[in-house]
Amino acid sequence: MSSSTLINGFTVIPISYSSSSIHYIYARAHVSNKKAPNSWPSGRTLFLVNAPPDATERDLILLLKPYGTVEKVIFDSDSAVEDADEEDSDSEDGEEEGGVHNHGDEESQPRKRQKLTMKKVEPPKVLPLPSMPLRKLRKTGQTAHVVFLDTSSLDRFFSASHTKPRSWPNSSEEPSGLSHYLALSDSLRPPLDAVRQHANSAMDLYEFELAKSKRQSKYKKGEAIVDEDGFTLVTRGGAYGQTVGGGVAVATKKFQETGETSERTKKHSKEKTSFYAFQKAEKQRNELLQLKKNWELDKAKVEKLKASRRFNPY
Repeated sequence: MSSSTLINGFTVIPISYSSSSIHYIYARAHVSNKKAPNSWPSGRTLFLVNAPPDATERDLILLLKPYGTVEKVIFDSDSAVEDADEEDSDSEDGEEEGGVHNHGDEESQPRKRQKLTMKKVEPPKVLPLPSMPLRKLRKTGQTAHVVFLDTSSLDRFFSASHTKPRSWPNSSEEPSGLSHYLALSDSLRPPLDAVRQHANSAMDLYEFELAKSKRQSKYKKGEAIVDEDGFTLVTRGGAYGQTVGGGVAVATKKFQETGETSERTKKHSKEKTSFYAFQKAEKQRNELLQLKKNWELDKAKVEKLKASRRFNPY
């Protein structure tokens, strides 16, 4: 093997991002675990530690291309998520298989007449916002497994010299460094027309789902809603005493007397009549005028009784 720096069995690979920054990746041959012997192929798998947080599969393939053909690159943080997804899918498949066995009993029963089904109306699709390919930023110090196509590629990697820093490959499709954050800022601020189309399509889908739920609802006019215990849902009714979903309601007094519907009661005015000074003065003047008018009426009645000689004050 050529001269290379070793730390606890790991080969140090210096990587230069620029003329002033150097990143170190630590590599060794993968050792099969007794608990999971078939997880990675032995003899052609390279285990990497401290891969850059913005590294992609393409970057590692280009970095290791001089030593041989890379079959696949798996980041350990991504493989953990994939294993969790596979467990969820396996549990769902098991539930579906249990349902299939139950259907076998149904096949022995006579088939019921199938109702004519209407053509399903496809819901409107939500127009996505414009996006661009961006790098997936992972945690620092991440690990990865690189599987070569043959064992000779792994031997060439360890026989080569890794003393001089190698330049990190840059992909123009997925920007890195400051360009990554500039592209991320642009993707988070899409054009106004695209945002308007996305919002309109989302509202169309919401209205479609709302109309669908109303059509499937059991709460219809003239039909009583009965729960599992046999109780009827009582809701507030209208002027005729008939509720929207069935049940019992109380008719208005006017409807009971005349059979006519009553109009909505007008709201009382909330304006205060004696709040301002001119309102108080006008109210007092009106009261005085009313008293004077009543006094004149009473005086005329007295004079009329005197004229008819029926006036007897005592």
